[in-house]
Amino acid sequence: MEAKTEKYLPSASNSITARVAIANRPGMLAKVTSVIGEKGGNIGAIDIVRAETDELTRDVTINTRSDEHAQSIVQEIRGIEGVEIVNLSDRTFLLHLSGKLEVESKSPLQTRDQLSMAYTPGVARVSESIHETPSDAHRLTIKSNTVAVVSDGTAVLGLGDIGPKAAIPVMEGKAQLLKEFAGVNGFPVCLDTTSVDEIVDTVRRIAPVFGGINLEDIAAPRCFAIEERLKDELDVPVFHDDQHGTAVVTVAALLNALTVVDKDLADISVVMAGIGAAGTAVTEMLLQMGVEDIVGVDRSGPVTEERGDLTAAKKRYVEMTEPSNDGDTLSEVMEGADVFIGLSAPDIIDVEDLKGMARDPVVFAMANPQPEIRPEVAYPHVAVMATGRSDYPNQINNVLCFPGLFKGLLDCRAAAITGEMKVAAAEAIADTIDDQNLTSDYIIPSVFDKEVVSRVSAAVSQAAHEQNVARKRT
Repeated sequence: MEAKTEKYLPSASNSITARVAIANRPGMLAKVTSVIGEKGGNIGAIDIVRAETDELTRDVTINTRSDEHAQSIVQEIRGIEGVEIVNLSDRTFLLHLSGKLEVESKSPLQTRDQLSMAYTPGVARVSESIHETPSDAHRLTIKSNTVAVVSDGTAVLGLGDIGPKAAIPVMEGKAQLLKEFAGVNGFPVCLDTTSVDEIVDTVRRIAPVFGGINLEDIAAPRCFAIEERLKDELDVPVFHDDQHGTAVVTVAALLNALTVVDKDLADISVVMAGIGAAGTAVTEMLLQMGVEDIVGVDRSGPVTEERGDLTAAKKRYVEMTEPSNDGDTLSEVMEGADVFIGLSAPDIIDVEDLKGMARDPVVFAMANPQPEIRPEVAYPHVAVMATGRSDYPNQINNVLCFPGLFKGLLDCRAAAITGEMKVAAAEAIADTIDDQNLTSDYIIPSVFDKEVVSRVSAAVSQAAHEQNVARKRT
């Protein structure tokens, strides 16, 4: 495991804080910091906890590459004479203690009058109003600004099928991002079932509370059926972020990348490695926007009609793309391609593959945590490089899409999400970077760029009105 991760830089996601009691002698702290540096850890902070005549107690925060890397550093520190590790904490686990969300009251309840309006008897008048006019629920309840983040825990991050309980921290994180970036309430709903019928039925039954449904980390092909059925049965927008959020941000990045290399959507050839939920959605969106030449590749090679092992979903992919490339391997179909988009597995392409692409190749290697090719290996051979990682330039991250998208959907009370609304979101993200600042290592805005949410929200709301799916006038 460590051999696979040692190529990457230490980060806060694998950071620890070691409380160390160090003998109060000259040079002792230097021994500790030297050991950490020699083992490849990055020191984030050193804070004095307690100073005594014979001993100094300090908290040393260390960014590492992995759990194994952290353990190796701790072992070396323990081996220093005159140094004792008093306590060891994982900063990521500390952040998750008792969860990352809580419910807060918007209205104070400090007097009898306030209580009588918020609850009985005054609340009965509000309930009667909603009973008479059900659409008032959007105006008078939490529904107006709340999204259910729904998962069955079968395709969580790169961890796979880890179950609904283990999925809760991820869904909490999604809800936290909705709140922090867009002011939208999100609530994790992790379901203890993998049945399409049961998931659809459960979400349909809880839907009255929510103004939108965000499906998350549900394995293909069930995710397709669940989304389609919920879109048919509910009167609120349903969005599978693994599919459409990935597609929106990928397209946004590609729009700017093509500007950098001076190529047009209609003229490029694209190789799509990985045609699961996300790869299929990216392909559909690119086709909608005018790309004509796309070849999908799975573990067995190019997905073409000649293959006799295609699933129903992959047969539909072939019908959708009508690939003309007759290569038998990923390397062969990459020959002469303008764009490589990877949503698959680590280290599946190499420098020779890049050298065979068209002039100024664009490579989006988005497998996480390890991309299809390491950026530092690819850089000399590509015009534009992007990944899904936060420690390299051009991170293609869904958080650029879903907070602003849901804000826009809720603001206009959209009944559904159309292809045109997704295109509008992608263009809004891309346009956040003006042409003067657009460079090969800055094709996608930072997730902390405050303009992104407002731009995406406004674009989605406007497109919803143009598509006649908005139920609230601006």
